Amino acid sequence: MEQENRRQDGAGEQESRRAGEQESRRAGEQESRRQMEQVMVTIRVLETPEEMAAVEEVQRQVWPGSETEIVPAHVLITVAHNGGLVLGAFEGDRLVGFVFGFPGLEFLPDGPHPKHCSHMLGVLPSHQNRGVGFALKRAQWQMVRHQGITHITWTYDPLLSRNAHLNIARLGAVCNTYLRSVYGDLRDGLNAGLPTDRFQVDWWLLTRRVESRLSKRPRRTLELADFQQAQVQVLYQPVERPDGWLQPPEQFAMPAGSLALAEIPSDFIRLKAADLTLARDWRFFSREVFESVFRAGYLVTDFVFDRASGRSWYVLTNGESTLGEG
Repeated sequence: MEQENRRQDGAGEQESRRAGEQESRRAGEQESRRQMEQVMVTIRVLETPEEMAAVEEVQRQVWPGSETEIVPAHVLITVAHNGGLVLGAFEGDRLVGFVFGFPGLEFLPDGPHPKHCSHMLGVLPSHQNRGVGFALKRAQWQMVRHQGITHITWTYDPLLSRNAHLNIARLGAVCNTYLRSVYGDLRDGLNAGLPTDRFQVDWWLLTRRVESRLSKRPRRTLELADFQQAQVQVLYQPVERPDGWLQPPEQFAMPAGSLALAEIPSDFIRLKAADLTLARDWRFFSREVFESVFRAGYLVTDFVFDRASGRSWYVLTNGESTLGEG
């Protein structure tokens, strides 16, 4: 159950905080065990009306609450038959996840260049954090390269730590583009009530950075301790409230060195369900942070989840500076 977001005084407040910390540790331990239970899936190209109907159903379970937000089968079929890709992850005969995208153009100073726009990745709640999303993106990486395209872009909510871990830390995408309310008002259960701000990430398919993360021997995951030992600047310190949720501070520092850390809530979906006002505070605070650092020439290059504290940070890099390989 969600903790109620109201103040308690004296011993009751301390007891509530201790209970919240214990619950967070238990949740972290359960999440760790679940992530170890990797599921074996088969990735297939989807083309038929029956397969696309199954994709519709997965969407309903991943983004419940608004039928109007479901991408219909006839659109998916059109994408698949005109240069796009719709890939499905199957456990036996059951579709448990999908990714779809289509060719696009980006307009650079030397003219238009092709890219692949990856529009949607969805995995059933029962199969999340079990390697399905990574397997789908790896298959997409392989197939788009065979089309002669070397750049994939997509968007995601920068406050969703699970997505950040996959997109930035595991896949090796980078980001220096912040889009405000890019989809307008969405009515599904995950997005209702908040501006649809998004990171637009760049996935450069032929770079050493990406290849090292998708190889059979991926690079070592950097830990918070690596950045602490390097004395990397932390741009701000959230305030822990009596109910255990983190409140964004009033101010933040601009990065001064080659690397910096910017913290986000580790479970923004639970936070939003518990306190929509606090979720909005994080949306507007993080908007100001990322727009400012991107204008200053920094980009997001990594993501760190500290299991000991249950807290999460983006790693910001000035130019091509790196810590460790790739």
